Amino acid sequence: MLDTDFFRRWMTVAARSVDREADRLTDLDSPIGDADHGSNLQRGFNAVVATLEKEAPESPGAVLTLAGRQLISTVGGASGPLYGTLLRRTGKALGDAAEVGEQQFADALRAGVDAVRQLGGAAPGDKTMIDALVPAVDTLGESFAAAAAAAEEGAIATTPLRARKGRASYLGERSVGHQDPGATSAALLVAALVEAADE
Repeated sequence: MLDTDFFRRWMTVAARSVDREADRLTDLDSPIGDADHGSNLQRGFNAVVATLEKEAPESPGAVLTLAGRQLISTVGGASGPLYGTLLRRTGKALGDAAEVGEQQFADALRAGVDAVRQLGGAAPGDKTMIDALVPAVDTLGESFAAAAAAAEEGAIATTPLRARKGRASYLGERSVGHQDPGATSAALLVAALVEAADE
């Protein structure tokens, strides 16, 4: 079973990963975006960790809802609303339970991913974070490690794609040959589950 502490650890590990990879995320964003993906997410996840320490939510759902709200209010560009929606919708689907099973979490995360798809209008193959998140939720029922591997594979697979959504879509053919920064950061978020479970 996954308790409140696990979800707090997930957000803390995710913040550490974003800190570590911020420059790479921004480098990926430079040719096809605004060159601010890493710094925006860094600011957002650091704010999430600070807020979780201050407010101490008491259920897994409350941790994610609070984290989502914080990302929406602190992250600029499209990333804030998209990541915020992902976490808030997942948290809402988990409800008030003090502990949740892994399958329950997988179902809730799928609801979160569906909400992101609705908000951004993106589908797999559009070269967005959805390319990492959909394979992750499809394999989350097997294990966190399987989900992390699927997300990473999905992110790498965005490189040859032409962007059909978001800022990168304005570049048309010039978006081909660049790994999508949103898919890359989404893979970091999923990979953080593995580390959170090990800690």
